[in-house]
Amino acid sequence: MRPFVDTDTLGGVAGGALHPSTVAIVGRPNVGKSALFNRLIGRRLAIVEDTPGVTRDRLYALCDWRGRVFSVVDTAGIDPDAGVAHGDAFADATRRQAEAAASESAVVVFVVDAQDGLHPLDDDVARILRAKRRPIVLVANKAESPAAAASVHAEFARLGFGEPIAVSAIHGEGTGDLLDRVVDLLPPEAPDAAAEEELALAIIGRPNVGKSSLLNALLGEERSIVSDVPGTTRDAIDTIFTWHGRKIRLIDTAGVRKKPEAHGAVEYYAALRSLNAVARCDIALLLFDAMTGATAQDRRLAGIAIEERKGLILVGNKWDLVREQGGEYSQGELANAIHDLIPFARFAPITFLSAKTHRRLGSLMPVVDRVATNLDRRIPTAKLNEVVRDAVLAHPAPAVAGKLFKVYYVSQPGTHPPIFVFHANDPELIQPHYRRFLENVLRQHFDFEGVPLTLEFRPRRASEETE
Repeated sequence: MRPFVDTDTLGGVAGGALHPSTVAIVGRPNVGKSALFNRLIGRRLAIVEDTPGVTRDRLYALCDWRGRVFSVVDTAGIDPDAGVAHGDAFADATRRQAEAAASESAVVVFVVDAQDGLHPLDDDVARILRAKRRPIVLVANKAESPAAAASVHAEFARLGFGEPIAVSAIHGEGTGDLLDRVVDLLPPEAPDAAAEEELALAIIGRPNVGKSSLLNALLGEERSIVSDVPGTTRDAIDTIFTWHGRKIRLIDTAGVRKKPEAHGAVEYYAALRSLNAVARCDIALLLFDAMTGATAQDRRLAGIAIEERKGLILVGNKWDLVREQGGEYSQGELANAIHDLIPFARFAPITFLSAKTHRRLGSLMPVVDRVATNLDRRIPTAKLNEVVRDAVLAHPAPAVAGKLFKVYYVSQPGTHPPIFVFHANDPELIQPHYRRFLENVLRQHFDFEGVPLTLEFRPRRASEETE
């Protein structure tokens, strides 16, 4: 099996319908669904811990088997009685998520535990799945021992889904047979569509600032579980939707605390995935609470996005509460205050909205579109050199040990984000404040709002060798 290709929900378009080649992994809690998901995609994307209920939201990725590419979705465990028996506030929501994934999938992989044997909840899950009228592949996980593998037929055949496939998600045994069965049950593949460029947006921020609410508001559906309990979202979740013809990938992430390891292994690995989401996005939407303003943790997240050379947009959520409480500051004044708190991100635009009431929600995507355009902005070489030459002549660099820093030529070898190379007499002479001056010159003359700029300085002789 080819390793993980890329996460992709293929949902959120055309009324939320998933790609027809979607396979849902469903079962009661703690039977190893996430471990099987990771094994099938060839990457540890889902959080795996021996604690029931770790997976809450639907998590998607692509799998490639026998030349067939399809989407696999990991779901929360279905426990119909958990809300009543255990008072679990998430039970109903996770059940809805799992049932939705099963309803929207072409094939359902029903996972049971070969070591524990048939459980009463397995019968309940089977009853739910029968109502979905989807092809079902029964998988007995944790069948590492020969005895467990030999007993799966007698143990689980009465569920009525045919011969169970014995697998070990941890060791990979039996997964080839499972994938063969899945591919055989998938509907015929549609003709290849032309590849589309997509823009990846990572929604990042502290816990409980409304990241999942913003994702749901943009999609117009309950795609992620929304709760006022911090830490509800644990995995990074990808969803595709379109805006004015542009293909957008939304990455909802777990909130990042300052010291996530202090909140247990699940919180720690969720935070790592949030940081990984920043690494694989094009633009980071840093969501902060407009009621409290930017915090030290928001500054840290902004710094991470800039270090990763990603586009950055600051989004103040809960704007409705600010207005209801008679906020005395205008949006412009609040934006200036936020930039004062995060001075190194002054290039990042700020918009205020309410994910809950959708107030000013329409202000976000035009800003995203503008920043996306700026990420790929290329300046004509002649105009670039004219602007830099005039600026350097008007404000020459100060001498260092009696030597003057001179710029001979400027080029832009790359975009996304833009990279500018200054061919100079001696790069060692450039001072930090003069580097900032040159960056400000570029920003004043060209629209790079929301985009980090990379400035490189090379000696003249090196540039001559490459020309």
